[in-house]
Amino acid sequence: MRAMVLERQAPCEENPLVLRELPVPEPADDEVLVRVEACGVCHTDLHIVEGELPPHRLPLILGHQIVGRVVACGPKVTGISPGERVGTPWLFSVCGECSFCRRGRENLCSKARFTGYDVDGGYAEYFLARKDSVYPLPEGYESPEVAPLLCGGVIGYRAYRATETQKGDILALFGFGSSAHLVLQMGLYEGKEIFVFTRSPHHRELARKLGASFVGGAEDDPPSPFHAAIVFAPSGFLIRRALEHLAPGGKVVAAGIYATPIPEIPYELLYRERVIQSVANSTRQDVRELLEMAGRYRFRIFCEIYPLEEANEVLKKLKNGQVQASAVLVP
Repeated sequence: MRAMVLERQAPCEENPLVLRELPVPEPADDEVLVRVEACGVCHTDLHIVEGELPPHRLPLILGHQIVGRVVACGPKVTGISPGERVGTPWLFSVCGECSFCRRGRENLCSKARFTGYDVDGGYAEYFLARKDSVYPLPEGYESPEVAPLLCGGVIGYRAYRATETQKGDILALFGFGSSAHLVLQMGLYEGKEIFVFTRSPHHRELARKLGASFVGGAEDDPPSPFHAAIVFAPSGFLIRRALEHLAPGGKVVAAGIYATPIPEIPYELLYRERVIQSVANSTRQDVRELLEMAGRYRFRIFCEIYPLEEANEVLKKLKNGQVQASAVLVP
C-alpha cells in the first residue's frame, strides 16, 4: 500500500512526509482492516510534524480523521462486516480501569493511545483499527465530507458543550477553521448568536455565509460582551483577549492541543466568576453524540480535497491559513 510516512520531525517546508510502499497490514483477533476513502488533515498533524508535540513513535503514518470501508475482520470481531463504511477519530484506545475511565472521563486516561500518533493513521491506502475504535457514520454525507467530523467536529462538539451556553446566549469563536465552522452551525441550530474573530478574509467570508452576526479580527471590539468563547487558534494571546469581552460568569474554553504562552492576566479579567477551561481529547461518547447530531442536522461541511501524495503541500497551506475550512486527503 502507498502511505505518506513521517520519518523525522521537521518544518513542513522541508517536506518531511515521504511516500512509501508498505505491506498491507493484517488484522489481529480484535481488529478490522479499513480501506481508506478519505482522511482529514488537522492542526494536530502539523504540531506532530514540526515537533511542537513530542514524538511517540517514528516512523509514523499520520491522520486521525479516517473514513473508509471495512475489508477484513479479525476472528473475534462481531457486529462489524466487510463493506461497512466506518470512521475512526483521534482517541484510539484507553485502559478502561483508571479513575478517569471509570468516571466517564476517558479522555484524561494516562494510558490512552491516539490514532496517527501512537498508532499508524490514515495518510495511507489502508488502516488497521481496533473494533471499538471505529464508528458507523451518518448517511447523506460523502466520505470526504464526513472526515472532518471525526476530529474538527468531535473536538468542536466537546468544546461547545463545555461552554454550557443556553438558547439566546452569545458564543464567540476565535479562529475559524475545521472545528469552528461546524461549531457555528451547532450554535445556530440550538438558538445561539455567534461572533467570529479571525484574521483570514476567506474565513470571514465563510463565517458570514454560515450566519455569524459579527465577524472581525482579534483586535476588533464586538458589539456586546459574550457569554462564552472557544479559542481554536493556537495563540495564548487570544485567551486573554477573549476574557476582555467575556460577560460575568462566562467561560473561555481553550480547544487546542497546543498554544503559545498566555500573557499575564490582570485579576479583574477573571473576577466575577469568569472561568478558563481547556479541552483535552474526547471520549467515545462525544463521538457517538456528535455523529448522532450530524445525522439529525445536515451540517454544511466545506472541505478541500487533495490526493494523498500532496500531504506536505496541504500541511504548508494549513500552516499559512490558506485552507478555507477543512482539508481532506484521498488515496
